[in-house]
Amino acid sequence: MYGFEALTFNVHAGYLEAIVRGHRAGLLTAADYNNLCQCETLDDIKMHLSATEYGPYLQNEPSPLHTTTIVEKCTLKLVEDYKHMLCQATEPLSTFLEYITYGHMIDNVVLIVTGTLHERDVQELLEKCHPLGMFDSIATLAVAQNMRELYRLVLVDTPLAPYFSECITSEDLDDMNIEIMRNTLYKAYLEDFYRFCQKLGGATAEIMSDLLSFEADRRAVNISINSIGTELTRDDRKKLYSNFGLLHPYGHEELAVCEDIDQVRGVMEKYPPYQSIFSKLSYGESQMLDKAFYEEEVKRLCLAFEQQFHYGVFFAYMRLREQEIRNLMWISECVAQNQKSRVHDSVVFIF
Repeated sequence: MYGFEALTFNVHAGYLEAIVRGHRAGLLTAADYNNLCQCETLDDIKMHLSATEYGPYLQNEPSPLHTTTIVEKCTLKLVEDYKHMLCQATEPLSTFLEYITYGHMIDNVVLIVTGTLHERDVQELLEKCHPLGMFDSIATLAVAQNMRELYRLVLVDTPLAPYFSECITSEDLDDMNIEIMRNTLYKAYLEDFYRFCQKLGGATAEIMSDLLSFEADRRAVNISINSIGTELTRDDRKKLYSNFGLLHPYGHEELAVCEDIDQVRGVMEKYPPYQSIFSKLSYGESQMLDKAFYEEEVKRLCLAFEQQFHYGVFFAYMRLREQEIRNLMWISECVAQNQKSRVHDSVVFIF
């Protein structure tokens, strides 16, 4: 029933929508980024951030600062905002908010399993995990030798359990299998989230289907580029593509047979929304593709705030805050390593 959510939306979600729009007003502006890019040391960055919403999280940090400390404290702000919203949320918003964290859970599972494969210390790996993707039994992931054990011993009690049905094999875990597992899980997760949003209907379904379709298409492009020159067959590739999005199904058919990046570009330029992304790149270049995709995503996320009475703003805020943390990490690394000339290479302006 599109258009009638305005009647009842504010009963349960009005307060939280106001909160999330207030958080969005606290995101860093282009002027903030220009000032941060002028900083000479990490302490200068801390001083500038003290006037923003990150101030209270960084104020007690002693010098000398490290990039990891800045990123950790800024992530803490994101986590606290999220937890506050989750505590206040009622169904179906609480389920929607939980869906947002499943992507981080998948990344954490892959990080621990890959780290264990390379004999890294589990405690060290746990510190690198994203706090939004933590679950009780995550530390025991290290004991699994193959996908079946991984599912039976650990993941059967987590929200990721339904997504594992497609990738339970008895093959040993190696780098290639782990990467296939990550993409299979992401495919199942995105399709599930998409179905959930369609069920909600109204403006939420409209806005989220656009944002999730973009995410699915971006993953399809990345899978196609990363699998060039590997032993993945055409059918293997197609199995990793999500069953929705602008590229589904005809674009997927063409991407599955691409042999190099220029062929991928040829496929994508047939789709007007992605034409502008690839027009920014010179032929044969893929390094700047991530940044071009991030810029397009930020544009779409900002548009989600132009409409009221829908859950898309919660997803958009979380994604924009994550992009901001990526920007701060890049600027901090450039300053710490004395590479000021490269500071603008990966910064994506939000406003």
